[in-house]
Amino acid sequence: MKLPAEYYTNTNVAFLAQDLLGKILFTDLDGRITAGIIVETEAYFGVEDKASHAYRNRRTKRTEIMYKQGGLSYVYLCYGIHHLLNIVTSIEDDPKCVLVRSIEPFYGVAEMEMRRKMSATKPMISSGPGSLTKALGINLSFNGEDLTKNRIWIEDHGFDYMPYQISMAPRIGIDYAEEHALLPLRFFVNDSKYIMRK
Repeated sequence: MKLPAEYYTNTNVAFLAQDLLGKILFTDLDGRITAGIIVETEAYFGVEDKASHAYRNRRTKRTEIMYKQGGLSYVYLCYGIHHLLNIVTSIEDDPKCVLVRSIEPFYGVAEMEMRRKMSATKPMISSGPGSLTKALGINLSFNGEDLTKNRIWIEDHGFDYMPYQISMAPRIGIDYAEEHALLPLRFFVNDSKYIMRK
């Protein structure tokens, strides 16, 4: 059920961002396995995307991971507080990625509740990119992890959604991206209470 390496090399990042909805994101921290169903994502399409860290082919120590072949995790610290998880996609030197924005608790729920100090019945436990990483124990040590290995990975359990169950909207928090801030590259499951509400 673990997604194979070739899944992530698809060059259509918008397709992958939508296709990842319903897939299950796992982490294993010293035998403590937790997981959530991906219910919200955002696509970032690389060097031409004004919202991307790789816009205009920007290559820094932080962004270099984006230029590798898809199938790696790209984790960075936002505002010095929140760890955000991105899935590197496409082929080498084509820096596209999918930001995982929200998950629905699926496995290891008690551990997730302990990490977040709240009940899994509360959407805040994993609604939003900074919340889900806390729930899954993801920090900067996960940056560059191979998603086909056993520390962080994604599985397909057959949770598929019909087109009418999914919505598209502009990405959140990227007003600086000018006209690209309006592109409908955020995808979410309509009836999930765990998605971000703008």
